[in-house]
Amino acid sequence: MNFPLEIIARTGKSKTEIIKEENNIAYLNVKGKPVDNEANTEIIKFFSKLTGRKVKIVYGLKSKRKVVDFC
Repeated sequence: MNFPLEIIARTGKSKTEIIKEENNIAYLNVKGKPVDNEANTEIIKFFSKLTGRKVKIVYGLKSKRKVVDFC
């Protein structure tokens, strides 16, 4: 079963964590910076470890608003 999750990422923080969920959007602090895909890689690692599933960003590779899909 695949299900997408909309997130808003705040980059350059001290650690990666979900800070709140509101209106079906997860707000996420991300340790990585938005340079050389560092933040996107950190988001994928975070959700993969959290869920134990493969994760991909399907929308928003260059935006703070993203949609991730769990395969």
